[in-house]
Amino acid sequence: MARQLRIIAQLWISLCLVGFLASCTKDSYKTERQLTIDFSQNHDLDNNDNFSPDDQWLVYDTRTEEGGIGGNGKIEKVHVVTGEQVTLYELDHNKAFGPGVGAVSYSHTNNQVVFIHGLLNASTDYPYEQWRRTGVIVEDDAPGIPLFMDARDVSFPFTPGALRGGTHRHEWSGDGQWIGFTYNDALMKKREDSTGVNYNLRTIGVSKNEKKVIVNDSLKGDNFSGDWFSAVVVQVEPNPRNGSDEISRAEADSWVGTYGYSKDDGTKQRARAFIGTVNDATGKEIKEVYLVDIPECLSCIGEDGPLEGSKTSFPSPPAGTVQRRLTYTVKSKFPGCEGVVRSSHDGALLAFLAYDNNNIKQVFTISPRGGTPVQQTFHSSDVQSGVRWHPKEYRIGYVWNNAVVSRKIGERAFEIWTKPSTEPPMNLVWSHDGNTIAYNKIVTNTKGRSAKQIFVIDL
Repeated sequence: MARQLRIIAQLWISLCLVGFLASCTKDSYKTERQLTIDFSQNHDLDNNDNFSPDDQWLVYDTRTEEGGIGGNGKIEKVHVVTGEQVTLYELDHNKAFGPGVGAVSYSHTNNQVVFIHGLLNASTDYPYEQWRRTGVIVEDDAPGIPLFMDARDVSFPFTPGALRGGTHRHEWSGDGQWIGFTYNDALMKKREDSTGVNYNLRTIGVSKNEKKVIVNDSLKGDNFSGDWFSAVVVQVEPNPRNGSDEISRAEADSWVGTYGYSKDDGTKQRARAFIGTVNDATGKEIKEVYLVDIPECLSCIGEDGPLEGSKTSFPSPPAGTVQRRLTYTVKSKFPGCEGVVRSSHDGALLAFLAYDNNNIKQVFTISPRGGTPVQQTFHSSDVQSGVRWHPKEYRIGYVWNNAVVSRKIGERAFEIWTKPSTEPPMNLVWSHDGNTIAYNKIVTNTKGRSAKQIFVIDL
């Protein structure tokens, strides 16, 4: 009997190995095309939504590792077929201290992009910083003309609908009427400097294209009006209670679904998923997956305080905002979650990275309504990137073993779509029609100069 069981086990292992090899042969490799070849600058996709609505263009910034966004003055796009490059926005006299532009994303519905823009009054004394930047929109048909999205007002009394710091990693909603972002507050940074308490806490906000916010430009460029109405939607605490759901940081956020997720009654709820930093029972910081429901009315004042905040407090979320914790990896053998929390097209599943019982970083999914996370990958070494979803299918793409890998949700088999290389792909983005994946790789030329270049594979 024991011998029979061993034979059955060996046959099972052999069948699994055959299936594994069949899913990983070079026959699944796609033809890789390099779109950019210029070594004078980088071409940074920055893990954003870079495809134009018609999938013909990819937008990127040209920052260097040394200068970062503050030292970068240009936003460009490249044609996916011809490789033609076009400048969408350029600061004529950008310096190392700023203003700086970068981290650009295309709208899903309109030919316009949004990106970080440092304050126009940047100087050596007031350089580009997390709390000294804003979001700017540029139309494809009007390159070089900035439309300031989020208003800024750091002068008391503050203005509802305006923010008091800097926005970052802007992302359009599926219908093009909202933009989500991470946020750092200038007044809280100032309070941190004066008290020594960690008040410079990253959180999350959203802007809605419903009405302009007018601000008196009274501080020589620190205050300005914006075309969209903005609000902070996630609450953070400088000293979260140990073992509670309070968080000290919110980041790695993304919209849930094209139009939200389905609630128990079948209605759609707009939301953003993100990574929140909690303290476990011993006070150790652990990153967990969270979700915040976004109300349609951003201007409705909530119970926690004024939308615009006070001199000593953060701006408060609008009425109807609900912040929920989804994962509790603090109870697992290897706690912690990471990567941008990405949603399937219908909002039914959220994907993120966490550690399995062997301490290997894998892809997990969870419903935005909660429940137990489900492990989706079973690699022998760490997954190297966050997840991107196919726009219409339950299929994910990510980087493993220095290659672009894809698998259908719920299946153990996977496909390796690019040959493993010395430089791993990074910043994956899937086209709207699902037929193309773009990514960055660092390339070194014959003169020893390296630059981040854009590649695509056609599926």
